[in-house]
Amino acid sequence: MLSNTCKYAIRAVVYISVYASPEKKAGIREISGKLEIPTPFLGKILQSLARNKLLISTKGPHGGFSLGRPAEDISLMDIVEIVDGTDIFDTCLVRTTPCSDESPCGIHDSVTPIRKELKHFFLNQTIADLSTEFRRDSDRISI
Repeated sequence: MLSNTCKYAIRAVVYISVYASPEKKAGIREISGKLEIPTPFLGKILQSLARNKLLISTKGPHGGFSLGRPAEDISLMDIVEIVDGTDIFDTCLVRTTPCSDESPCGIHDSVTPIRKELKHFFLNQTIADLSTEFRRDSDRISI
């Protein structure tokens, strides 16, 4: 469903939400070590999120990453859109051309409610929600 890149991005943003602040940035080596993600790969992911203003990237000896806006204002959909795009919510699973309610494919009526529910979840689940869950029970969100 989500690419590994997107999963890594979500985990990294949760980590930054929990362990970084505007005063204390989380360094790329720290994040990659704790999350077991190759540093160069994670660097590309985080720079993409920073280009899209989800994160703030600071260079230098005390540099690193912090959130670009409050965790309660960052939805999972924000990350999914940047990393994977919204094809999972829009593209037909069967046809190479779009299907719709007016011109449905064979599974359109079965898949549409699932897509709507999934989209609703990603739009309404925030990094603050995941960070709170992590702080409450760190085993549930493996970092």
